Amino acid sequence: MSLRSFRGHTPQLGNRVLIDPSAVVSGDVVLGDDVSVWPATVIRGDMHTIRIGARTSVQDGSVLHITHASDFNPAGWPLSIGEEVTIGHNATLHGCTLGNRILVGMGSVVMDGAVVEDNVVIAAGALVTPKKRLESGYLYAGAPAKQVRKLTEKEMAFFSYSAGNYVRLKDEHIEELDKAAD
Repeated sequence: MSLRSFRGHTPQLGNRVLIDPSAVVSGDVVLGDDVSVWPATVIRGDMHTIRIGARTSVQDGSVLHITHASDFNPAGWPLSIGEEVTIGHNATLHGCTLGNRILVGMGSVVMDGAVVEDNVVIAAGALVTPKKRLESGYLYAGAPAKQVRKLTEKEMAFFSYSAGNYVRLKDEHIEELDKAAD
């Protein structure tokens, strides 16, 4: 695993966490139970905190970072991600807050100070602009992201399904990595 300490902070891992050997997790980062971090992902908590809740999956090539404190933003913005969030391939999350049960589509960007409430789908390629708030229960798409429509019950049920699917897949990968290490 590519865990790196920075400024006296070492990433903290919950139980049964998978970090692909090609991923990098550094600094003040806490990953909850059953989190999966897939190939070529970077999670860099070097100048603020990153917290990721249980059963969240961070897909290949994603970049997760913070907004540092400065004269322009005295408190900075940490990155906070809730539970059962599926972050699609090549997403960029920067100094924002995501609630629980969210699907972040492939190639999406969520910018500094944005807040995504629980039970939201962010469509592939969407751009969530700084300080924007996405209301619970809706699909958002476009650049900049706009509310498209209310989510169906079936779509709402998909959040937990997706989280469970990635937990199972993560467990298979851990098993294979353990076999290879023996």
